[in-house]
Parts: sequence; C-alpha cells; structure tokens
Amino acid sequence: MKRRIITYLVLIIVYLILAIPFKGLTIIPGFSDIRPVTLLGPIYALFFGVPGCSIFALMNLVMDAFSGGLMWSSIAGLIANFIGPFLILLYWTKYSKTTLHLKKPGNILHFSLTLIIVAVIQAAIITPCVALLYPDVDWKLFFASVVFNTAVFPILFSTPLILLLREKLGFKQIGYVDPAVK
Repeated sequence: MKRRIITYLVLIIVYLILAIPFKGLTIIPGFSDIRPVTLLGPIYALFFGVPGCSIFALMNLVMDAFSGGLMWSSIAGLIANFIGPFLILLYWTKYSKTTLHLKKPGNILHFSLTLIIVAVIQAAIITPCVALLYPDVDWKLFFASVVFNTAVFPILFSTPLILLLREKLGFKQIGYVDPAVK
C-alpha cells in the first residue's frame, strides 16, 4: 500500500512539474492552452494502467481548478482525459495483434496513428460540450487545439520516453511481451 501511495504521489508531482510552467501559453483564453503534459497520457496508461489513467484525468481537472479554467466543460475534459489514455491501454494490451516495442519505424507509425485516433476521439468528446455551453468559442479552433495537444506531444515525446523507461530504466509495460523472447 505504501509503495502505491508513493507511486501515485510521484505521478502527481511529475504531472504538476510538466503542467504548471506551460499553463500560461493560451490558445483560447479560459478554454485551451499549449499542453505538453499530454505526453504523460500514454506513459501513465501503459506503465500504470487504470490508476495512471485516473490520475492523468484528475490532474487535468485539478489544473483547470487552480488556473481559473474550471467550467462545466471541465467534466467533459475529465471524461476525455480518462478515456484517451484508457483507449491506448486497452488497445495495446487487449486488441492489438502486435506488441508495442517502438524499435522499428513501422511500429512507431502504428503507435502514432493510434495516438492520432485517440486524440480525435478526445476532441470529439470535449468539443460538443464546449460548443453547446459556450457558443462564442470557435469550436473548430478548439477541436484542432485538443487534437494537436493530445497527438503531437505524445507522438514527439512519449515514444522516446517509453523506450527509455522500458529499455534503460527497467519499467514494466502492462501487457508487454518482449519480441526477442517469443
């Protein structure tokens, strides 16, 4: 139990370290900003499972609250920020016919396409809520900013971090089967 609590605290601290410095880089004031912290979604999902997905989603809500951006649409953000990492976890542990090992360009492309699809799903969850509750917000720009944040940062930064965590630091990815062992 003590180890779990420490793990959760570390995940929270890492999230805050990546989220706080960039909170001021606004795309749509009060609604959307540049969020490099989204790179943690796949990492939290693949290495920490459902608890990692939950912490990722809850911390997004906490950041909304502390930055003055807590609105009714934050509920959709909470849901999308859980579902996105959870879909990545589900796909790479239950449905994919390949193992996520990210050592070959084809595998990196497959992982990147997964991240893009998940980003579109997340944007499709949040955007209608924002458009309905706040009609003055440009929903197309909002949708694009959600897709950008939840696809580009994970593609550029999660991929090398997953390799580093698994290959060099010995982290065990949930459901990972080493292709060399097969």
